[in-house]
Amino acid sequence: MRRGRSHPPSQTLLHFANSDTVCAALEAQSEGGRPVSSFREQRFPRARVSARAVRQFVGDTLAGWGVSERRDDMRLCASELAANAVLHGAPPGREFSVRLTREAEGVWIEVRDSGPGCPVPGRPGIEAEGGRGLSMVAALADEFEVRAEVVGKTVRVGFRLVRV
Repeated sequence: MRRGRSHPPSQTLLHFANSDTVCAALEAQSEGGRPVSSFREQRFPRARVSARAVRQFVGDTLAGWGVSERRDDMRLCASELAANAVLHGAPPGREFSVRLTREAEGVWIEVRDSGPGCPVPGRPGIEAEGGRGLSMVAALADEFEVRAEVVGKTVRVGFRLVRV
């Protein structure tokens, strides 16, 4: 998110009933009161069902923001990154987080886990049963990066939009 805005952002934390999941939402307002950027973030458990929950979270967030352009690409990439966090990233007993940021030029999706390693899009052989997910994500997204954190890493993908 950009810094140096003239008005402080408003932040809302939501706690879902019957869940340890916390969702944060922030919307920064410009001088005219129009949103210039906003984000939603949610934690998910290290469980296979989380990929589906991430797809739903991304779809609901985009719908709430009125973003329909490239929605299927964003949902697919987010669920693939979530599946990687579950299978390879988040250690047992830990969660991972998904953050969506809407800016004037597009949408960013970040998946952060506390596990070791640095994922790299692979080039599996034709007979390989896996290893194509990150290559697909990198091909669908306009931006793809992996950032090492003090603990774990963040995989970040960006999607430019004609109209946000």
